[in-house]
Amino acid sequence: MALKTLFLSALLAGLFMAPGLLSAQSPEASLTESGEPVDEGDLPVDGIVEKKLTVEHRVLPYDDIREIDIFWEKRIWRVIDVREKMNKHFIYPDRPFFKILLDAAINEDITVYSPEDDKFLHPLTADEVAAQVSFLDTTIVFDPETYEEIIQVVRNEINPEDIKRFRVKEDWFFDRETSTLQVRILGVAPIQDVTDDNGNFLYEKVMFWVYYPDARKVLAREKAYIEGNDASLTSWEDIMEMRYFSSYIYKESNVYDRRLKDYLSGVDLLLESERIKQSIFNFEQDLWSY
Repeated sequence: MALKTLFLSALLAGLFMAPGLLSAQSPEASLTESGEPVDEGDLPVDGIVEKKLTVEHRVLPYDDIREIDIFWEKRIWRVIDVREKMNKHFIYPDRPFFKILLDAAINEDITVYSPEDDKFLHPLTADEVAAQVSFLDTTIVFDPETYEEIIQVVRNEINPEDIKRFRVKEDWFFDRETSTLQVRILGVAPIQDVTDDNGNFLYEKVMFWVYYPDARKVLAREKAYIEGNDASLTSWEDIMEMRYFSSYIYKESNVYDRRLKDYLSGVDLLLESERIKQSIFNFEQDLWSY
């Protein structure tokens, strides 16, 4: 009888001690300033509810297009300038579009490609991407005791605000099966303005190319800021598919493989960009009789 009582006492003591041990060993627990463990699930929600719909958003697959059903196609290259009013959501401070692409590339959630061309032939590693957005510099500091000059090497990271433009490569085509004119975005590339020490513009530098079809799943889990409704469930994949941005054409497929600025400038360049847009629209309209 005494042995049974001792066994029951030990069992009850273990049951009471188990929850404390589990909470202390839980990987989700964090320590407060006083050193007491706090479960992250007990942290306050920054809002009315914890928003998970965007994170759980699923991407609808593209329609299966047969090559034989494409009887007309044109390749277009565009530029999205984030300084335009309609494109302000690209530089939303909490989560700029460039930061989303960069984090996904460094975390290897997406594969990015060399800026040498836009054919997606040479993938970059995470280290190579990190090298694209950081650079070494030297600065002179003074020793507080001897007051001697010391040259110190520092690593500077690119500021997302320095990315003012994005290039977009896309294909417009007419699908005879559905009798519709469609567009597919193929790639997106952030552009950095390179300046001299005095801040004068030198040239624009392509950081890397993102193959958009493979990046859709990542962009679908990133919420895009839409002014006027903070409860909007619009993702960055929705933004690109709905074409909720302003842009201008800087190149179309041509026998010389040249850009518009190679033979036009100023207002003529913008007028030619609008003419190409209108020609695509007119092509679809001319297919039908009214």
